[in-house]
Amino acid sequence: MSITRRGFLQSSSLALAATALDWRSLLAQGAMGRQPDLLTVVRGTVGTFTGRGGTIGWHIDGASAVVIDSQFPDTAKTCLDAVQARTAGRSLDFLVNTHHHGDHTGGNGVFRPAATHILAQANVPRLQREAAARATQAAAASAPPQPEPVVADITFETTWRQPVGGEVLALKYYGAAHTGGDATVTFEKANVVHAGDLVFNRRHPVIDRPGGASIAHWQVVLDNIVRDHDAGTIYIFGHAGPNFAATGSRADLLYHRDYLAALLEFVRGEMKAGKPREVIVKITDPLTGFPDHGPLIERVLAAAYDELAG
Repeated sequence: MSITRRGFLQSSSLALAATALDWRSLLAQGAMGRQPDLLTVVRGTVGTFTGRGGTIGWHIDGASAVVIDSQFPDTAKTCLDAVQARTAGRSLDFLVNTHHHGDHTGGNGVFRPAATHILAQANVPRLQREAAARATQAAAASAPPQPEPVVADITFETTWRQPVGGEVLALKYYGAAHTGGDATVTFEKANVVHAGDLVFNRRHPVIDRPGGASIAHWQVVLDNIVRDHDAGTIYIFGHAGPNFAATGSRADLLYHRDYLAALLEFVRGEMKAGKPREVIVKITDPLTGFPDHGPLIERVLAAAYDELAG
């Protein structure tokens, strides 16, 4: 089962690999008296908000509210306003970060005053700080200093589970994949799993080697997620390609697993053929069997080469 994404445009940001919303059109709708419903229900009390960055998930019932990921400050404010309009302004029980990337945690500071706790896997605060330090080092000397990242105040190593209102919130860390701190977030009664950036639905993923990524183990992680959930589970994805949904089924996880396997096998074959890194990373043919991803790009080829060579 999937939810169609309507009115959304592909972002031009390669680094964030995000799907962006045309905010000017929303503002125009508001100015004309039409208030768009930014919170899309997936199942039961669980839904999505798609702005600029990784897909936000949410759970709202009469006694509790949880938000999964925070995007950037501007879209975080839009999402928080929409959530609080449904909750009469009460506090969030949790803001959960699926991992440390800025398009999933950049709005933490906006949500922080409204959230009782920020929750993440134990590696995420360190990875956030390290990424912020790298960004500061890479910035021009004239650039303003990077703000201190707002990080989780509750962390867990492998699993975490707690009732929230009429739902049960369960988190699990399966090991290195997209980063070294990716958590799945399961709403057990709704049978909905926010997979964060463990799934880039039909688009080339970000593979964060400095952040602990492993393409080989990412495949194992996806297999284990499918094993842990039934065939009726709906998954929320961090990102999706043009014309593809930010939600889907186990078939989409297995498709992404197969893409990762094919990527490694392709690069391994090019290496065995004696091609150097600088040649391999410039290949632009589509990956055989995965036409929806479009031409290969340097980001994924370089990550695969470095993992195999490392």
